[in-house]
Amino acid sequence: MEKVYISLGSNIGDRTVNLNRAIDIFKSDKKFSNITVSSFYETDPQGYIDQERFINCAIGFYTEIKPDKLLEYCQDIEKKLKRVKLFRWGPRIIDVDILIYGDKTVNTGELIIPHPRMFERAFVLAPLSEIDSSYYKFLEKLPDQGVKRI
Repeated sequence: MEKVYISLGSNIGDRTVNLNRAIDIFKSDKKFSNITVSSFYETDPQGYIDQERFINCAIGFYTEIKPDKLLEYCQDIEKKLKRVKLFRWGPRIIDVDILIYGDKTVNTGELIIPHPRMFERAFVLAPLSEIDSSYYKFLEKLPDQGVKRI
C-alpha cells in the first residue's frame, strides 16, 4: 500500500458540489482506504488569471493502484464530471491531480510525480499541509497567493 495525495480544484458551476462529487467517487471505491480530506479553500486563479476563483482541497489515501492506473482513474473522474479542456490553466469544472505517490518518483510523457509545480502553489500546499503537516514548511516559504480557507 502506498500513501497518495491528490489535489482537487473547480471554478465552474457549483464548485463545492463538483469537489464533493469527486471525493465521493474516491470514498465509494474499495481500492482506496483511510481517506482524509482537507478543508476547502477559495483561491485566486494561477497562470491564466482572467477567470473565476477556484475552490481547492486535498485528499490523502492508501492504495495499491499503480501510478499510471491512478492517472487513468483521475482522468476518468474528470470525464464523469464532464471536464472540458479549453486551454492550459483555463476554467474547469474539476481538476484531479496526483501530487505524491509514496516515495516514488515518476517521469513519463503523461505523468510526473511529485507534481512538478506543487511546491510553487499555495492552493496546493495549504490543503495538503492540513492533512500532512510535513508540507507546511514549503507553504511558509511562499508569498500570499490569495488562498482563504472556507
